[in-house]
Amino acid sequence: MSDQPRLPRHVGIIMDGNGRWAQLRGLPRIEGHREGAQSVRDVTRAARRLGLEALTLYAFSSQNWARPADEVRALMQLLCDYLRDEHDEIMDNQIRLDAIGDVERLPPHVRDPLDALRAESAHHTGMTLTLALSYGGRESIARAIRAVAADVAAGTLAPDDIDVDRFGAYLPTTRLPPLDLLVRTSGEQRISNFMLWELAYAELVFVDVMWPDFRKDQLHEVLDQYAARERRFGLTSGQIAARAELTADDSDVET
Repeated sequence: MSDQPRLPRHVGIIMDGNGRWAQLRGLPRIEGHREGAQSVRDVTRAARRLGLEALTLYAFSSQNWARPADEVRALMQLLCDYLRDEHDEIMDNQIRLDAIGDVERLPPHVRDPLDALRAESAHHTGMTLTLALSYGGRESIARAIRAVAADVAAGTLAPDDIDVDRFGAYLPTTRLPPLDLLVRTSGEQRISNFMLWELAYAELVFVDVMWPDFRKDQLHEVLDQYAARERRFGLTSGQIAARAELTADDSDVET
């Protein structure tokens, strides 16, 4: 990577390819998920060392509950093991753990340590690691709409006051920086119901590497891709250049 790369504040990752990774090696699918858990550890540590403010990992979707019961149970146990094994790392490195999604649906042996570690690390000021669990982007938007409708019905919110910013405040991601970069592994080029509202101006990177093989070196590569892109947010390249020049001139003014 370059010496001073332009880092995103918030990176989201769709961790895809665990099952196929295992099948290509003649292994049970759960072995791919187990190896993928090692990638979670490696990427999280690398992201923290690089100075990312937020990392959101798509760990288990609302639709994943429909997978075979044995696989779901094994995934829940892996999540439980992760929360136990990474407790000290999270606490020692000032990482704030959070979760988005229908976490109430998680079994108690997962939900209880998750809630405990969220509470224990809530005061941390380092990187925020968010696990998207029992999560769906459309479901998240629907929950926000219900909350907006309830406030309108209660008279605490006027319909004319609902704009993009006001609605976004009802989403669970409102406490995170805007999503700058979305990465999907395994070569698939789909969003798969992940952070649909938040993706509006995010950069998208799709990589052919399956998640169990995605480690810190691959993270560095996608961050280099991000740094090389021009983010315009609806403006022209000329406007962006003029704004950058103006900012540079302002920084040169002595106070």
